Amino acid sequence: MRNDKSLLRTNEKDIKAERAPEISEMATGTSGTYSPSQCLERKQQEQKRKTFQEVDWARSDGRNFHQCRPAFLRTGAASVASGSAYAEFGSTKVIVSVFGPRESKKAMMYSDVGRLNCHVSYTTFSTPIRGQGSDNKEYSSLLHKALEGAIRLKTFPKTTVDIFALVLESGGGDLPVIISCASLAIADAGIMMYDLVSAVSLSCIGKKLVIDPTSEEEAWQDGSLMITYMPSRNEVTQFTLTGEWSTPKINEAMELCLDACSKLADILRLCLKENALELAP
Repeated sequence: MRNDKSLLRTNEKDIKAERAPEISEMATGTSGTYSPSQCLERKQQEQKRKTFQEVDWARSDGRNFHQCRPAFLRTGAASVASGSAYAEFGSTKVIVSVFGPRESKKAMMYSDVGRLNCHVSYTTFSTPIRGQGSDNKEYSSLLHKALEGAIRLKTFPKTTVDIFALVLESGGGDLPVIISCASLAIADAGIMMYDLVSAVSLSCIGKKLVIDPTSEEEAWQDGSLMITYMPSRNEVTQFTLTGEWSTPKINEAMELCLDACSKLADILRLCLKENALELAP
């Protein structure tokens, strides 16, 4: 009986030894996880996409599709700068400071025209996801292109004008707000310009043209259009188009944006006049 029991134990050990590699392989295999909350989030996103593709849907802030956000503008936001401005369009908040013209620090040969440096950055609390504030090189380049044709660079040779734009809160349509605010800050600095530059963007969502979009609307857009405009000279300083557009839609979108730019420029001028009256003795 003892021999039989010892044989039985030996057989059990052999079986476990044979199965050990199999068990080990199962333990070290790739395991997958899933979250019900992620599935719910995807369903909500799909529902939002379907909503935006429908013919009849309402904007979350109650505006109609061709209505821009209320604009609040103020000059002299930064006392240490040559000129500055603060802009608030809905939940988008931007402050721009202008320094100069001042002698260029970079060693370069004599130039009959001045230099323009633009710098756009975001605060760490500007977006819902905290800690993601950073410099935006693309916006810096686009800001430079939008303003370069409006400033009389020949009036300050071999000098530099530095423009620093800081986005305090990102609520959609950030770049147009930055450009319009920067134009106001340049005028506040007393730098000669051909005209003020106003900027407006528009999103194509489904069959709708939505002017001055919010962040949520920009997330679901099929295409976007932005125009920077000098109304007094009737000149476009920058035109940006993304996505697929038909010619009739482009024409309609341009008319909407140009009309909005003209009205925004009137608000910019009014802000400058009010500031001048406050400073008058």
